[in-house]
Amino acid sequence: MKLSLRRAKLPLREPFTISRGTRSFQHSVYVCLEHDGLLGLGEVSENHFYGQTFDSISQSLKKTSSALNSYIDNPPQEVWSTMARLVEGDLFALSALDTAAYDLQGKRKGVATWKRFNLEWNRHVKSSYTIGIDSIDVMRKKLTDNANWAIFKIKLGTENDIEIVSELRQCTDGMLRVDANCAWNVDQAISNSIALSDLGVEFIEQPLPTNASWKDKNRLYNESALPIIADEDCQKESDVVTCLGSYHGINIKVNKCGGLTPAIRMLNDAKRLGLKTMVGCMIESSIGISGAAQLAPLLDYADLDGAALLKDEPASGILIENGIINLTDAPGNGCSIDFERLANFSSAKNKSVLSTDAHDFKAQRP
Repeated sequence: MKLSLRRAKLPLREPFTISRGTRSFQHSVYVCLEHDGLLGLGEVSENHFYGQTFDSISQSLKKTSSALNSYIDNPPQEVWSTMARLVEGDLFALSALDTAAYDLQGKRKGVATWKRFNLEWNRHVKSSYTIGIDSIDVMRKKLTDNANWAIFKIKLGTENDIEIVSELRQCTDGMLRVDANCAWNVDQAISNSIALSDLGVEFIEQPLPTNASWKDKNRLYNESALPIIADEDCQKESDVVTCLGSYHGINIKVNKCGGLTPAIRMLNDAKRLGLKTMVGCMIESSIGISGAAQLAPLLDYADLDGAALLKDEPASGILIENGIINLTDAPGNGCSIDFERLANFSSAKNKSVLSTDAHDFKAQRP
């Protein structure tokens, strides 16, 4: 079993702003598992808010090299605990490895990952398209430029949040959802929920900071005019049960929770607890989106527009077309990388970095 990493600088269609800052490109790390001429692909986004860099991801995955051959005869879910111990809690790095392992397994078996999960495809779930924080005129233009999408997620956390949504509502009859990324206090959140409900918003995602008190979260849960969906407060498996009494649903990201193995457990746990289920994404290419899309049959909501926010990418995979998730029967996660084009997404030319055996880990920083 061979493991390699590639780093890509992915350009965005437009600058993207949330309450924590603005970016015009995204660094992603591709994790490649090779065996018998087949390649399994995973992706993790570098994220300085969570302390994730190419170097930290590389160092974590280097620790797994001695156990990589476990994937040859065992399914990823049976190897996950071993890999989780080896990466010492680095769930971002583990997520890409786990997703790549499912992709490779599916390609070896000739079966799509979602079918390996014994799921039945439900085409009713559609993805939202995210409108980042900007001037109202720019946000209106972003929305109208993507008017073929039926659902929009509006990033908030400004001094004029209600005015923003009111203006955007005039541009569309589509479904609106809002994400405050921890920017409000409990009184703001309750007040805003009433105004947003009048504007036809479906739900509010993570309005309070993660360090807000349980008392405030429970108060918002009971007094909000709209459902409250956890994001930053639901990053790992043990977080699901703690959302009871504070949130009406959870939004999980494969990058944050450690891969498809824990993601599917979290979604099933949420359903048993009566919580709404959602899978979101970072800004990432079709490799990461294709992995997350395998979970679509389990979802009430989806936010899988990461690749749609990119100007260009070296990857292809599951197509999210105007919000419609075109899941296919392609084996594995249904994705691929054009390695020749990958060089165009780096500050220096990428070279082949596939190791010669499972004990010889190599990573390439472009």
